[in-house]
Amino acid sequence: MKYRRLGRSALQVSELGLGTMNFGPATSESDSFAILNAAIEAGINLIDTADQYGGHLGVGATESLLGRWLAEDASRRRRIVLATKVHEPMSQDVNDRGLSARHIQRACDASLRRLGVDHIDLYQMHHIDRSAPMEEIWQAMDRLIAQGKITYVGSSNFPGWAIARANETAAARRGLGLVSEQSLYNLLERRAELEVIPACEAYGVGLVIWSPLAGGLLAGGGSDPDGRRRSERSVQAAAAHAEQLAAFGRLCDDLGQTRGAVALAWLLQRPGVSSAIIGPRRRDQLDSVLHAPELRLEAETLARLEHIFPGPGPAPEAYAW
Repeated sequence: MKYRRLGRSALQVSELGLGTMNFGPATSESDSFAILNAAIEAGINLIDTADQYGGHLGVGATESLLGRWLAEDASRRRRIVLATKVHEPMSQDVNDRGLSARHIQRACDASLRRLGVDHIDLYQMHHIDRSAPMEEIWQAMDRLIAQGKITYVGSSNFPGWAIARANETAAARRGLGLVSEQSLYNLLERRAELEVIPACEAYGVGLVIWSPLAGGLLAGGGSDPDGRRRSERSVQAAAAHAEQLAAFGRLCDDLGQTRGAVALAWLLQRPGVSSAIIGPRRRDQLDSVLHAPELRLEAETLARLEHIFPGPGPAPEAYAW
């Protein structure tokens, strides 16, 4: 496994991170533990979760599962960069959601209890909250940092303007600001290149990718009857991109590589990327992409990928002229 700085911070994270959204609702606790153990043995140190994850088991269930895994071996906590998120509704309470200072404080305390840890390495805002002033958000985050409950702050699903606003506000308060943005980005979905990635590069914010395989569409092959690839939305997306996916499959066959590994390798050669979050439901899905950081795509291959999956172009030129 290779490691990169998380944005302008000195923190080193693995090029592949482990997403845990499936753990509990889709993957049993024992299988989740096996995947976690295999991931850290392979050198993955970024473990990403969220307070809302849990599906039919209820919000917080995935954090609680991770807490039980961490409790099995105290050395695990020292080996990982633990990341979780705040924003999504945790109950019917009108204040048990969003990014008010009150909710940030209470949600962090609740995550710490479920995870069974004394601090969170990377605390991420899961979405923007248009009703919350950035000054209020940073007041809450700075308090958590001063209390030793979190170390770094990141965003997720933020547009470029919100990344800029967050860091300008933090700079005015003489704070470090955002060190990461967790964004949707893959060969099929490249709109982040318009504003999000340029904002990240300008402010030294590390890009952490979610859904790098487009919900499995870019993994290709195999059957996963219980996975997202069988959902109606995924079936429709596969049909809409059938020609692109077929051409991508031929390219990967020419390289003698799996589709998932090539899709991840492409991301890891994109500007500003610190880590790509993979979210396996099964151990074999993890094993099939662990070599992706070692795969270097040549210029000819990158050109073929650009032809199959053209990007949106730079902003504002791409849409203004």
